[in-house]
Amino acid sequence: MLNFELYNPTNLIFGKGQIEKLSTLVPKNAKILLAYGGGSIFKNGIYDQVIQNLKGFEIVEFGGIEPNPRFETLMKAVDVIKTEKIDFILAVGGGSVIDGVKFISGAVNFQGNPIDILQKRILIKENAVPFGTILTLPATGSEMNSGYVVTIEATQEKLASGGSALFPQFSICDPTVISSLPKRQIENGVVDAFTHVMEQYLTYPHDAFLQDRIAEGILQTLIQVGPGVVKNPTDYTLASNFMWSCTMALNGLIQKGVPSDWATHMIGHELTALYEIDHARTLAIIGPSLYTVMFETKKGKLAQYGRRIFNLTGSDDEVAKEAINKTVEFFHTMGMDTKLSQYTTEYSNTADFIVNRFDERGWKGLGENQLVTLEKVKSIVELSY
Repeated sequence: MLNFELYNPTNLIFGKGQIEKLSTLVPKNAKILLAYGGGSIFKNGIYDQVIQNLKGFEIVEFGGIEPNPRFETLMKAVDVIKTEKIDFILAVGGGSVIDGVKFISGAVNFQGNPIDILQKRILIKENAVPFGTILTLPATGSEMNSGYVVTIEATQEKLASGGSALFPQFSICDPTVISSLPKRQIENGVVDAFTHVMEQYLTYPHDAFLQDRIAEGILQTLIQVGPGVVKNPTDYTLASNFMWSCTMALNGLIQKGVPSDWATHMIGHELTALYEIDHARTLAIIGPSLYTVMFETKKGKLAQYGRRIFNLTGSDDEVAKEAINKTVEFFHTMGMDTKLSQYTTEYSNTADFIVNRFDERGWKGLGENQLVTLEKVKSIVELSY
């Protein structure tokens, strides 16, 4: 097992009706920036619950944070915080809103050009504006980690960063909120969480036995509840296990002591930046192609995955290949198209564009062992057409 440090200060408040505790979680006398997205919180009643439970607090609202939050939009929120002298941020939304608030939190007191935080991947370790979250869309796990992804619209870049100062102080997670979500968003959430686990699990065999078993447990749970929660999001058993799986997939626990990949995400982010394809759907496009192109280096873990998750039998080669097929089948069951050509007709130069973009950034080798070279990236993207 690799050496590791585990730090996660987020106070997670999980279950029905937990939003009622909001007033006890926000610091007394705080002036709050209430940040949210496109307005769904007005339709599902969450906005009214937030306002009711924040009586006595001074609140400034900032709406319109996009799916794949834009740097340009978030900088407007930074200006509001400085002008209004805000001292606490409350993110009410899914991963995009929470990610956006993390960037805002770190950018307010950053000395320098805030775009450098993204383009130079500067980690924020101090002087962040404190914030909490109310999760409305399970998927990213952003409610219990310190990472985020933000899109720079001007350059069509979707970039990740983070830092130890960017953990939420608290996150309220009520599984009943998914009852009003569109089917597509729940499908996305299941596949997003599934791929988060795969990025930390599907590398090569190692001796962190417990991490493997926890990761496999999350994968099995998502396969078990995923189709059902899409059909019946009001089923609390399904909804609660779905939401908790999304959080556990990326709260840092299964990543400790093991190698990690993340190449699927790095490539997938480019597809979102270029074509506005839902994040989870880019992962379903790229993941199986990456496993295929990197088959020899991932074969051992693919075989373990196939035997433990899908109960496959046969040689390592047979089981590993069929495990990829089974993964694609699951993605299809979750409503995913798994080829780029199913989303856009303008895909012919995508591989070259992404390779050039990675080359400019100095990303010469991705993955758990840096073997996802630019040549491999090209092959992965072309196989995804």
